[in-house]
Amino acid sequence: MNTNLLNFDAKGMNDYFAELGEKQFRARQVMRWIHHFGAQRFDQMTDLAKSLRTQLEQNCSLPLPEILFDKTSIDGTRKWLIDVGQNNAVEAVYIPEANRGTLCVSSQAGCAVNCRFCSTGHQGFNRNLSTAEIISQLWWANHALGADPKAERKITNVVMMGMGEPLLNYNALVPALNLMLDDNAYGLSRRRVTVSTSGVVPMMDRLKDDCPVALAVSLHAPNDELRNELVPLNKKYPLRELMAACQRYLTRAPRDFVTFEYIMLKDVNDSVAHARELIELVRDVPCKFNLIPFNPFPESGLTVSTPQQVRVFGEILLEAGIVTTIRKTRGDDIDAACGQLAGQVLDRTRRNERMTEQELKFTPYVKKEETLTTSETQRAVISFEQMQAQIEQQNTTEVK
Repeated sequence: MNTNLLNFDAKGMNDYFAELGEKQFRARQVMRWIHHFGAQRFDQMTDLAKSLRTQLEQNCSLPLPEILFDKTSIDGTRKWLIDVGQNNAVEAVYIPEANRGTLCVSSQAGCAVNCRFCSTGHQGFNRNLSTAEIISQLWWANHALGADPKAERKITNVVMMGMGEPLLNYNALVPALNLMLDDNAYGLSRRRVTVSTSGVVPMMDRLKDDCPVALAVSLHAPNDELRNELVPLNKKYPLRELMAACQRYLTRAPRDFVTFEYIMLKDVNDSVAHARELIELVRDVPCKFNLIPFNPFPESGLTVSTPQQVRVFGEILLEAGIVTTIRKTRGDDIDAACGQLAGQVLDRTRRNERMTEQELKFTPYVKKEETLTTSETQRAVISFEQMQAQIEQQNTTEVK
C-alpha cells in the first residue's frame, strides 16, 4: 500500500525517511516541495536524486482530494467544497481583508457536538478527517489563489472554525497544526493559527502542552442552563470547568487572552441581563469577545438579534473593560458565513432526520430582565461604534 505523505508532519516525515535509509534533510526537502512549493508529483522535486524520486513514486502518494465546486461571494469571500470520499464533502472558506487573508478549515465530515445554531450540526456526523484531508484544504487554497512562495503570502491566518469540533479529532489535528507552523511547510506564526472549540476540556489541556496556538471558545451563553440547550457538550464540561481550562491554557498560549465567540440570538441570549452575567462569568479569564450575528437556516427555529441590540450588548461588555468586536458577516450569499457550513455528509447519527420531527425548545431565562432607557441606548450605540473604530485601527496595524 502506498504511503500518503500528506499525513506526515516533520516528525512523521523524518521517521518515514529513516525507514527508507535516507537522511533527515531529504525529509525536509520533500516536505518543502509538497507544502511550500505546492508540488503534486515527485518528478517535480528536481533537487532529489533520481533514484529517490523513483523510490517515492513506487512507494508513496500525494492524493489531493477533488474540488467539487469553487464559489466566490460578492464581497470576495471564496468557498470550496472538497470531496473526501464515501459521499462526504467538507467546506473551506477564504476571507480576504485589507491587512490579512484568513482560511477557515474543517476538521470533521459533519459534527458530533450538535450546537443548536449551527448548520453543520444539523447535518449529523460521519467521520473524522485525516491529517492529509485537513492540510490539503490549505494546500488547495494556496493553489487556487495562485500563491507564490517568493511573494507576500495570501493566506496569513488559519482558523479551525469550519465543519466539525477540532479537539474531537485530536490525533489528526496536531500534525496538521505542526505543518501550518513549520517553516518548511506553511510557516505561519502561532499567533495566526487559531483552534476554535466548543469546550472539550481534556483536549484543551493536551493542546496547551502539545501545540499551543491561539484559542477561541464557542461560548454563546452565560450560564449552564442556557448553554446546555445551545451547546449540548456543556452537560459534560460545564462552564466552571471550561473557565478553569481557559485559565490553564493561557499559561502556554501565544496570545495573552482567549477569544470567546458569542452568536447573537434574538430573545435567547442577547439581553442586558445576559451581558451582565457574562461579565461575572469571565471576570478571572483574560479575554476578548467576538459577537457574531446569527446566520439563519430553516431548521434552526432561531432568528438574529437586531443590530441595535448587538451594539448595546457589546457596549455593556466594553464598559466592563472587555475588548469586544462585532464580526462582519462575510460570504452569506454563498452560504460561507459563520454557522452556515454544511458540506455534504452521509449522516451516521440520523440527527437530521430526528431534528425534522421535533421542534427546538429553549429553557426560558428566568432572571429578572434589565432594560436601558432610550437615551442610554443611544449613548451605548455611539460609544460602541467609536470603540469599534479604534479596535479596527489596531487590527490594521498589528504585526506578525
